[in-house]
Amino acid sequence: MYWKLQFNKNNQTHQMLISICYLILKGLLQTTSDGRTKLMDFLDEQCMCRLYEKFILEYFKKEHPEVKASASQIPWDTDDGYREMLPVMQSDITLKQRDRTLVIDAKYYAHTTQKQYDVNTLHSGNLYQILTYVKNLDTENTGNVSGMLLYAKTDELVLPNNNYIMGGFE
Repeated sequence: MYWKLQFNKNNQTHQMLISICYLILKGLLQTTSDGRTKLMDFLDEQCMCRLYEKFILEYFKKEHPEVKASASQIPWDTDDGYREMLPVMQSDITLKQRDRTLVIDAKYYAHTTQKQYDVNTLHSGNLYQILTYVKNLDTENTGNVSGMLLYAKTDELVLPNNNYIMGGFE
């Protein structure tokens, strides 16, 4: 079903109703079960992940206008400028205020950590990704670029809440 609708002054009053219909069809509305409000099971976890990312981005745009919030591409900091065949680095959220930049990589997982030999650890790919973003943005090694992995809260007992400084980056 095609849902990329354009709204203008003639039909914008219908936007909310059409959006609710979309959520109903996709099974994205909340439900109450066992006396607690829960989100219904989602057909596609990627859909929920994208919604989480977009919510955070739009939150900063609306609630913190003093900060420039965007989902920007991060260019590779190659020595010779040659970038052919390198993948696109797309941040979920980039916040800029004066000379400071914070890159947020929003993660929506059922399990925020991985467990091996009864030890919980962060997903190494997530750490590599955010460190790569920060290193390629701070091309002059000013230390004015920081990175954040922002996990959606789960019911797990072990939840990440750590700060690391790696290679001079926070």
